[in-house]
Amino acid sequence: MGNTRRTVRTARARRAGRTAAATAACAAALAVLTAAPAQAQAHGPEGTRTHGGTWASKDTGTPSVRFRGLAAVDRDTAWVAGSQGTVLRTTDGGTTWRNVSPPGATELQFRDIEAFDARRAVVLAIGEGEASRVYRTDDGGATWTESFRNTDARAFYDCLTFFDRRHGLAMSDPVDGKFRILSTSDGGRSWKVLPNEGMPPALEGEAGFAASGQCLVSAGSRDVWLATGGAARARVLHSADRGLTWTATDAPIPAGDPARGVFALAFRDRAHGLAVGGDYRPDQPSSQAAATTGDAGRSWRPSATPPPGYRSGVAWLPHSRTAALAVGPTGTDLTTDAGRTWRTVDTGSYDTVDCTPDLGCWAAGEQGRVARLER
Repeated sequence: MGNTRRTVRTARARRAGRTAAATAACAAALAVLTAAPAQAQAHGPEGTRTHGGTWASKDTGTPSVRFRGLAAVDRDTAWVAGSQGTVLRTTDGGTTWRNVSPPGATELQFRDIEAFDARRAVVLAIGEGEASRVYRTDDGGATWTESFRNTDARAFYDCLTFFDRRHGLAMSDPVDGKFRILSTSDGGRSWKVLPNEGMPPALEGEAGFAASGQCLVSAGSRDVWLATGGAARARVLHSADRGLTWTATDAPIPAGDPARGVFALAFRDRAHGLAVGGDYRPDQPSSQAAATTGDAGRSWRPSATPPPGYRSGVAWLPHSRTAALAVGPTGTDLTTDAGRTWRTVDTGSYDTVDCTPDLGCWAAGEQGRVARLER
């Protein structure tokens, strides 16, 4: 019994030590962010920091690729997926990258990737009809298996998410007047279309945005949210039973044709969430680009001071109840009050952002750009 108690105490001490170290790292990084001047930090021609900015650029050697899919495993390991059927993986903090793209995929547009660890990942290609596909790897991208190919010309898959290593969903723009949900219970090795009786009707012109892999997100074992736009108003749909039944709530982010609305969501638990978006066109203003919820998405409040423009990705900083990052083509914004106010801390172009418990915050975007948050 004594040995068992010592083992338990030792395990608890180790966990407490890891948590304390991660919390200290988060506090240090947050100090760097909040110490940045109100004016946005500038990037040099290659995306490196020039004035002590928040992101440290990692050379991927792929300047022609735009990475809208990002899966951060930890500070050392991350996967990115993008145009030209490209998938890259790093296991050394971005110092080197391995091209692990599925063979024969150069015509595909990968927009979302979910990774369970350094070896197992699921990637989504978007597009009409058979352009929408899902691949899975169990050996770090050395080999891939195509586990789903859309055969319905009316469907267009945008995003995917996983509740755990087995259960996940993918979403398509409306088919027969309702968003279509694809489900897996074996880690993405096989998929089935869920019945749509529990899905509310879509609005005229309503769709999801395959901009950052964050239009479908989950928290916990059963809750999932779907972001929309393109219609007269933007909405966030919520399911508490892994996609079988849904409720829809209007979001205070302006929407409309061709692509205005909510582009990305992030939930730090099943109640508290952030939404970002706007108008993706660079010559159009996005005056109200962020909103918050504290009741699992049953209601949304506009941010008092939103980001200054369109944002396509958002992530909570780990071990913080109030800090989060939002990214877009014109910069990175920080909130330290759970989304009520935001301020720009960097002007580099990024499409998506993802963070891990050990503060492995990564961002990715155009021209092969990937960066990691560093002190």
